[in-house]
Amino acid sequence: MSIAGALANALRAGHRIGCETIQMFTRSPSRWGGPRLGDEQVEQFRTVRGETGIDPVIAHASYLINLASPDQALWERSLALAAEELSRAARLGLDGYVIHPGAHTGSGEKRGLERVAAALERLLSNSDTGAVRILLETTSGAGTHLGYRLDHLAWLIENAGGGSRLGVCLDTAHLYGAGYALADRASYRSFWSEFDAYLDIARLGALHLNDSKKELGSRGDRHEQLGEGLIGADAFYRLVNDERLVHVPMILETPKSDDLHEDVRNLAFLRDLVAMHADSDHKE
Repeated sequence: MSIAGALANALRAGHRIGCETIQMFTRSPSRWGGPRLGDEQVEQFRTVRGETGIDPVIAHASYLINLASPDQALWERSLALAAEELSRAARLGLDGYVIHPGAHTGSGEKRGLERVAAALERLLSNSDTGAVRILLETTSGAGTHLGYRLDHLAWLIENAGGGSRLGVCLDTAHLYGAGYALADRASYRSFWSEFDAYLDIARLGALHLNDSKKELGSRGDRHEQLGEGLIGADAFYRLVNDERLVHVPMILETPKSDDLHEDVRNLAFLRDLVAMHADSDHKE
């Protein structure tokens, strides 16, 4: 949800269309600098959150951050921005901070992962970042981006200390681009078997539910409205009706216009899948 005008507007917009959880930025995602977060903004946000009842609320990191960069100046700048955003998230009382592991830009996956792990250790040891959980998001593997394999995320968590503040966020469009199909029963079971081999389900802090314009295994990352892309409705049916995931916030990152009608349709699509499952159970 957009924070245009005020951070609390993200909550208001989500509440208006029937969201139970939202994802938002804590500042402009395309600028290194920005105004400080004032006490009045924090108080307003917390008040509106109480009024809307939206819970949990997840933050997403700036698009500029690259914790895998071999460029020391960019790495330090990225680290500082991530620390600032985590501090803002802590002051706002947010429940998670989703961040892409980053791109190694030619230094190699091993070196890139080492840079990310070192950055995560620094963030976790910084008292200004509060206790907000850091959720490493799966990527499609486009270019030199890391995190397109579950073992990447597991390695990062282990080598950044393995603490409870480290978790993961699964993105369906990214998983599909990386070669993980979730639609049929065999593929769905295979994915979760691999997940369990590398990660505990308690590490899963958020799900991004997006259809894909790109082919399976293409390493492409183009989100599409649910049911209109290549992933297929069966994958979303399995996810929203999986008892293991009932307490995991599920976020839409599908394309949207100002009136949010696409979000309304996608929410209805997902809730229809839940109702369909409930009707099936009742009939049985």
